[in-house]
Amino acid sequence: MPRNSGGAPAAKTAAWPRVVLALAIGAIGGAIFDVLGLPLAWMLGAMTATAVASVAGVRLATQRHLRGGMIVVLGVMLGAAFTPDILGRLSAWPVSLAALVPYCAVTALFVGLYFRRVVGFDPPTAYFCAAPGGLSEMVIVGGAFGGDERRIALIHGMRVFLVVMAIPLALQAAGLDVAGGRGAGRVYLGEVDWGEMALLGGCGVVGVGLARLVRLQAGYILGPMLVSGAVHITGLSHAQLPWEVIAASQVVIGSALGTRFSGIAVAVIFRTLGQAIGATAIMLVISLGFVGVLTPALELPFAAVLLAFAPGGVAEMSLVALALDIDTAFVATHHLVRIAIVVALAPLAWRAFSGPPPTST
Repeated sequence: MPRNSGGAPAAKTAAWPRVVLALAIGAIGGAIFDVLGLPLAWMLGAMTATAVASVAGVRLATQRHLRGGMIVVLGVMLGAAFTPDILGRLSAWPVSLAALVPYCAVTALFVGLYFRRVVGFDPPTAYFCAAPGGLSEMVIVGGAFGGDERRIALIHGMRVFLVVMAIPLALQAAGLDVAGGRGAGRVYLGEVDWGEMALLGGCGVVGVGLARLVRLQAGYILGPMLVSGAVHITGLSHAQLPWEVIAASQVVIGSALGTRFSGIAVAVIFRTLGQAIGATAIMLVISLGFVGVLTPALELPFAAVLLAFAPGGVAEMSLVALALDIDTAFVATHHLVRIAIVVALAPLAWRAFSGPPPTST
C-alpha cells in the first residue's frame, strides 16, 4: 500500500525486531485475556495489547509474509469444517448468499451518506470508506479515483478492529460460550497424526499454487480452503490442526490489526476512531436487520448468521467462527462472497455514476 503523508500504511513490511516485539506484546496480551477468561482471548488480547502499545508510541510492525502464512494456515483450518455432513445443510445457503448483494448495497448507501453528510468526507473518500469489505482493494481503487488513501485505510482498519472486538463480547453477553476453544474438542500438538498434518500442509501449498495460477481473489485463504475442504468433504482426512497453531494464528492476525495504528499521530487516531464508531454502528444495525429476517425465515442458527453478516475482515471473522465453533464453513463462505461482491462491484458502481478515475499529469 502506498505511504501517505501524515500517516503509516495499513500494512507494512519492516525490520524484524519491530515484528518480533509486536508478536511478543501480542502474545502477552493474549495470555492475559486467556487468564481472565475473556472471549477469543489470543486474538483480542493480541489486538488490544499491540493497539495500546502503538497508540502509546511504541514502534511496531507486521510482516506481510508472516501474516500471509497464517492466512494460508487459516484457509486449511476453514476447509476442515467442510465435513461430509455439511451436504445436508446447504439448502439455505443460496438464499443467504444472495442476500449479501442487497446487504452490501444498503450498507454502502447509508454509511456513504454518513461519511458525506455527517463527517464531511469528499465523495470518493466517503464512498470507498463505506464499502463493507476489501480493505486493501478499497484503498488502492479509492486512491485511483481521487479518494484519501490514508483515511480509507484507517477507517477500514478501525471497522475491522471494532467489529472483531464487539462481536465476541456481544455473544458472551448473550450467554454463549465464547471461551475460544476451551472445550473437549481441542487437539494438542502431542496428539496429532503427523502424516495427517503433512496432508494438510500439502493442501496449503497446492491451494496457494492453484489460486495463483487462476488469479483467485483472496487466494491465500480461499485456495487452501477449497483444497482442504475437498479433502475433508470426501472423507480423505478428518484431521484438525492443533490448538497451538490456532492460538499462534490468532496472535499473528490480532497483532497485525493492532499494529495498524503504529506511527500515526494520537489525535488522528482518536478523531478517526470517533468517525469509525459511527460508521460501524450503522453497519451493525443493518447487519442485525438482515440477520433478523434471515434467521427465522431460513431456520438458521442466529450466531452463525450474525457472524456471516458481521462487517469484519474475512480472515478475522472466519477465525472468530473457528475459535468459537460456530458453523465455520457457513461463515467463511459468506465472508469470501461478500468480499468478492464488494471488490468486483464497488469500482464498477462508482465509475458508472462518476466517470473514470482522474488521469495524472
